[in-house]
Order: sequence, then structure tokens, then C-alpha cells
Amino acid sequence: MWKMQATELAAAVRSGEISAGEVIESHLERIAEANPKYNAITALLADSARAAAAGIDRRRAAGEPLGPLAGVPFTVKENIDIAGVPTTHGVPRFRDSVAADDAPPVARLRAADAIPIGHANMPDMTIGGYTNSQLFGETLNPWGTIRDPSGTSGGDGAAVASGMAAVGLGNDSGGSVRGPALNGGITALNPSYGRFPMEHRIGGHEPALASQLLPKDGPIARSVHDLRTCFEVLAGTDPRDPRAVPAPLDGPPLPGPIRVAVVADPGGWGVHPRVRAAVDRAAGVLSDAGYEVEETDVPRLADALECYGKLVTSEFRSSWPRIRPLLTDGSARHMELSMRQVPQTGLEEYLRATADRHAILRDWARFLTGFPLVLGPVSTEPPGDAEVLDAEQNKRIGLAIRLCTATTFAGVPAVAVPTGVDDGVPMGVQIIGGHFREDLCLAAASAVEAALGTFTPVG
Repeated sequence: MWKMQATELAAAVRSGEISAGEVIESHLERIAEANPKYNAITALLADSARAAAAGIDRRRAAGEPLGPLAGVPFTVKENIDIAGVPTTHGVPRFRDSVAADDAPPVARLRAADAIPIGHANMPDMTIGGYTNSQLFGETLNPWGTIRDPSGTSGGDGAAVASGMAAVGLGNDSGGSVRGPALNGGITALNPSYGRFPMEHRIGGHEPALASQLLPKDGPIARSVHDLRTCFEVLAGTDPRDPRAVPAPLDGPPLPGPIRVAVVADPGGWGVHPRVRAAVDRAAGVLSDAGYEVEETDVPRLADALECYGKLVTSEFRSSWPRIRPLLTDGSARHMELSMRQVPQTGLEEYLRATADRHAILRDWARFLTGFPLVLGPVSTEPPGDAEVLDAEQNKRIGLAIRLCTATTFAGVPAVAVPTGVDDGVPMGVQIIGGHFREDLCLAAASAVEAALGTFTPVG
């Protein structure tokens, strides 16, 4: 059962073909086999998962309706609250910080009868793209051909890719669900700003502006159909997050054919031939499916990256005296290198950056009116094992994920979808849409998946 996709599991549980208890036991057995090798799940919730499954089975036996994710086990990143479980952020300071309530997306998944089966690993305080934490150590990629599952939602990605869970709940502020999807040969959705309600306070501190605007919780799964179901469950409002709005799940139909901007080399700053080949392959699929594809570039890429850097590093500089003591030298290195690369920003320049952001978002909205979809790489370099070691490598890794950074800054949705396996290494692309047009992204990603297939679980 651990090899089945989420929607397949839920349909079988609802029909009585299998029980939720059997689903959970199958995944617990898989975790016992796989987690010692990959170290993706940090806190196993076996007892509560069994209890939740028993409740679902009692309700089905009584003829009660079950939710769209009935019996589906999911992991939750270590920075998202599960009631009664510590939210550690991977560091000793929060080892005993037990959450009083489920975060909004966890509560929504539970309401759909999905079952949290464990927390999943991430870098210390989500700093850096390599999934290695003080409390839990390093997570390994179940593909085996590369060591790195990417980050910062690497634990969830490795759990889903290896069959330890059918769905992972992570977050993305510049590629942190899309990177694990790429490296794991799976799919992920980074939603529009304001689509899903979230709760990202740390130690009771309210998030500052960039931390309000950029991070978004999103699902990781093994198929686009599963992503679509998770999207429908997670979307909506919650009084704990005033940013989330009740936007329709599907926007108005567009006159065909839908134009797709193919951006293989964002900014013209270089792309690996294997990555370009993956983008070209997906572009060919979309063309065959009736989309109108055209190679071009996104607007104001350099400006978006500069503004993103100013907003993020300004906030980290102000809070760094509190954060730095929580980190080892290794886990602090990425942010320290990033702050060195961005000059100190004064108040006037910071305010100018917030104004520039508004203009950049307007230019992106205009661009996406002409091209409702953008097809491009998650990273302009193929998946590998690059841990941040020095300033040059830190800059190179940041440049490679520039399309993730820019789309995060613009607040628009993106779906990462695999395109195949190249010499044992998974390859993939992302499909980006306009604000609240996840439906278009998911439909196009589904066309790619239908033509090229799915590739997990592995290991």
C-alpha cells in the first residue's frame, strides 16, 4: 500500500477495499525499513496515527461520509505545528516547544481525514538549502545517485519519494518545496500568496514583513492529481491568518490556445545542457497538447532578485543577534555569506525596495496576462550534492534557483513536475501561473505527467 498514491489510497479506504488501519500499518512498516537509511522522519507519530485510522474505520463502518484524503498518511515539516508535538525547527532551543494546536494547513488536512504520521527534517531554522539539522542530522536522497534531497523541505521530499508518506507538507520561500520535488523526482505546489492560511510564529514572535510576504506552505506528492486534491483541501480562509482569501479554486476559462512562455535560461545567465533538455522536453509535450509555446524571458529578473535580497537580509540582520546563538557555524554559514553579498540597507533604501516590489509585481501581472503560463527550470543546474562551503558556491547556488526566487517574490503559484531520469538522476521543470491560477499550472503539469510518467517511490 505504501507504493500507492494519495488519491488511490483514499478511494480504496472510502470504498472499504482496504482499511485506514491497514494503510497506516503498511506505511509504518515502510518507515521502519527506509527511515534508518534516509533519516527523513524526525518524530514518528505511530500511536496517534493508529488511533486516527481506527476512528476513520469506525466512521466508514457506520456509513458516515469520509473526506477526500481518507486514511492518507502525511509528514509535516519541523517548522509547522502539530498539536501535542514539539515544533523544534531542528535546533535544541525548541526541542521541548510543544504546539498547543495544529497549524491551519495541518488542521485542514486532518479535516479531510488525512493522518499526520510524523514530523520531517529540515535545516536549522530553515537556513540553507541542505537538509541537515542539529537535532536530527542529515537527510539522504533515496535515489542514491545523489546524496542531497535539497531543502529546506528535504525531509518531506525524501519521505514522499521513498514511500514513507503519500503527502508531505512543507513550505517554500524561494524553492523549498520545488527543490525537493526536483531532487526527488516528485511533484510540489508553491501556491499563490494568500491562497493557503498559515501560522509561522517562532517562539511567540510575529513575522516581519518579508517573512509575511514570502514563505508559503505547500504540498509535496507523487502525482499532480494528488497535488490538485491537496490544493482543494488546503485552500481557503482561517481567522488565524488574515492574509488568506476565499479565491475560487478555478479561474475563468481562457480562450485557446493558452500561451506558454518558455524560459529555459532566465536572464540569459547560463543553463546546464541537461536542464535545457528537460525544459525543451516539457515544452514539446505542451505544444503537442495544444498549448502555444514561445521562448522568451520573464520581466525584471535582476530587479526582483535585488529587492528580494534587500528585504530578506535586512530582516535577518536585525534579528541575527537572537538567531545566531541557536546555530552551529555550519548552519549559520549560508546566511552569513548571503548578508555579505547584499550591502547594508538603510531605512530609506528598505522603504524604496518595498515600493519597487509593488512595481515589479505589476510588471509580472502584465506579463502573465500575455503569457498565462511560464515553463522553466527549478534550478539551472541539475540535481547534485552541493553543500554551501564558500562565498562563490553560495552565490552560484542562489543564481541557479533564480526563477524560484523571482516567482516567490512575485507571489505567483508554481508546480514542480518531473520530466524523466537522466543517468539515474531525476530531472524536472516548474510551471508558473498568474496569481490564483493554480488551476492552469496543475492542468499543464498534468499534461506533462501524462506524457512523461511518474517515477517514484524509489529506494
